Amino acid sequence: MLEVKNVSKVFRGPNGVLNAVDNVSLQVKTGEFLAVHGPSGSGKTTLLLSIGGLESPDKGNVIVEGKNLYRMGSNARARFRAANIGFVFQQFYLIPYLNVMDNILAPSIALPHSEASKRAEELIEKFKLTDRSSHKPSQLSTGERQRTAMARALLNNPKLLLADEPTGNLDGENTEIILSFLSEFAKSGKMVLMVTHSEKAAAYADREIHLKKGKVQ
Repeated sequence: MLEVKNVSKVFRGPNGVLNAVDNVSLQVKTGEFLAVHGPSGSGKTTLLLSIGGLESPDKGNVIVEGKNLYRMGSNARARFRAANIGFVFQQFYLIPYLNVMDNILAPSIALPHSEASKRAEELIEKFKLTDRSSHKPSQLSTGERQRTAMARALLNNPKLLLADEPTGNLDGENTEIILSFLSEFAKSGKMVLMVTHSEKAAAYADREIHLKKGKVQ
């Protein structure tokens, strides 16, 4: 289970104080696909980064499989994140000078080399990237880049997959491919939390919560 308990994140700047995430609590159980739906600026990405151990909240707790992320040291948290949490972002964040295979293998520090290579080959086939495995990101279509990013997120077979607007740049066909896979992944006994402003994307989830100005509505 993922448990988010009373998480808040405040940003202070020249224009004042922004309560990006305001006392948010939620749960995602094994086998569940949860969508956090809200407009731009509602705090969705900040919440996702806090849940993933990438943005320390000002208060509250994030517990994944019984482990409290922010009671770990930074090195222990990074190791736990690498082994248990996968990330998919709207902007892909592929390494431009690596081909598809090597991009997918990038998180393989948590796996023995032979196991990582076999897993990467399986994912390349699953996401229909076999004839693109030696191509670099600049040679791929937008949909192929996102499928590569999805395969990379799954290399270590994470327990929790966090997706930030994963279909924001995609056409209808690739949107359905990605959303269908997220649903399938959750049903395989994992957990998926997706943040999105798209009502269509949110409709693929088992459950949906709405975020506005950092608060759950």
